[in-house]
Amino acid sequence: VPAGHQATTILDLMTIRAFRGKTLRRFSLGTAIGFRIRQGVLTTIPAIIVFVSRKVHREWLHQIQKLPSYLEGPGGIWCDVDVMEFPYHGSPVVTSEEQFNTEIVEGLRGNDHYIGPGSQVASYETYGTLGAIVQSRIGSHQVGFLTNRHVAINLDYPNQKMFHPLPPNLGPGVYLGEVERATSFITDDMWYEIFASMIPETFVQVDAAFIPFGDSFDLLKVTTSVKGVGNMGDVMDINLLDPIGSIVGRQVMKVGRSSGLTKGRIIAYALEYNDERGIYFFTDFVIVGENSQPFDFEGDRGSLILMIGEKVDKPRPVGIICGGSANRRHLKLQNGHEPENWTSGVDLGRLLGLLQLNLITSDTALANAIEEQRRWTSLLVAVSDIGESSPMLLGMDRQRSGDVSQPERLEGISNSDLQTQFQEKNWEREQGTDITHHSVPISIAKPSAATTMEVKFIKEFDIGVSPFDRNKEAEKIDASNLKDSNAKELSFGLYLSDKEEKSKPPFQDN
Repeated sequence: VPAGHQATTILDLMTIRAFRGKTLRRFSLGTAIGFRIRQGVLTTIPAIIVFVSRKVHREWLHQIQKLPSYLEGPGGIWCDVDVMEFPYHGSPVVTSEEQFNTEIVEGLRGNDHYIGPGSQVASYETYGTLGAIVQSRIGSHQVGFLTNRHVAINLDYPNQKMFHPLPPNLGPGVYLGEVERATSFITDDMWYEIFASMIPETFVQVDAAFIPFGDSFDLLKVTTSVKGVGNMGDVMDINLLDPIGSIVGRQVMKVGRSSGLTKGRIIAYALEYNDERGIYFFTDFVIVGENSQPFDFEGDRGSLILMIGEKVDKPRPVGIICGGSANRRHLKLQNGHEPENWTSGVDLGRLLGLLQLNLITSDTALANAIEEQRRWTSLLVAVSDIGESSPMLLGMDRQRSGDVSQPERLEGISNSDLQTQFQEKNWEREQGTDITHHSVPISIAKPSAATTMEVKFIKEFDIGVSPFDRNKEAEKIDASNLKDSNAKELSFGLYLSDKEEKSKPPFQDN
């Protein structure tokens, strides 16, 4: 046993993994942090979990293929190493939907007179699950819902509309709204606020979209209560300085449109893997269902992950589902037992910060949010009308610069001054929030090492300052000096979802 300090926090394990990443990537499909698993039972021994395609006794391995029993990081900090089998299955495990046709599921698919967390939502070709009711922190503070990006967006269509329970081309349903902003990936340093890998470009799979409810939709049909569960508590924020047991080993539940109410347990955090293209990714949660049952099924993607247990009064939202066993690889947790289904999830607290959203957890808070949206909408319309019609703002004369006509600037007064005066007479301005009206065109942001890879569909959206854009260099743990760009590494590819075919069936679930 090493003489140094044994890792106890999430950050400790992530630091050791980044420091020893080159060694871990030689013969593994991916790694995660958590506790050792012995005979299928989760212990309380902090460990880095190494996933391999086939686990054999050490006697049949060459010396170079053997992983150490423990790993040391900078400053003498150390942790155990656990190896988990991640076998490949030639075809996805098919689970009959008939076993999930319960009263809860039927209600979520359109038999209820309201919608809320767990309800079915659909685009023109894909259906999934409504994760949570949320409100934008910026712009007109619109009320809407959160789901997976791959459920909501299909770039083969000119608009990204969502319906419940079905789109008009497939059956009965009503229009819910159109995607305003969404994201697929974000760099690890912006997500975790540390450099979690020695690989120069490593991304976190986020896969989320915000859809504000349309003007034609009756908001009285919306509830924040989770069907079969009831009201939820506040968001469970994950702090990397917290003990590993604050997240790994905790019991969770979800309600989705395909499998209804299921329970499971988080067995690992911050799974790092590289796909067949050689790109390195992270996903936050690895979850397995109770009693070897699947935690989610096709169509449950986007469902809210709720933390439960003895110390939790109300189920606390901790993430949303974004993937799992559909990649044809299952987790083998115990010798002599069949590999189990698993589910991946995204940290909800960080996701809300990235998309500038607030979670709405009660119907009272929902009513207040709707009223707040009405006030902000009226205010923005009034400010816009003043800016467009006031002679004081526009000036009576125009200056022409090339082919562009621009208003004269009046000394002693500005557009922002009049807007501020108007706002102070009507409503108090929220601290630090810019409510100036903007019209932002549809844009597709290209991925880079310093930016998220996003697709945005924005009508009127005031771009505020995201906490992910603030300078956090003083807080980051820079592992760049650990990188060895000249060293060649032997690595294996792993992908977490099936390759999409060019021609999809007319309607598929996710």
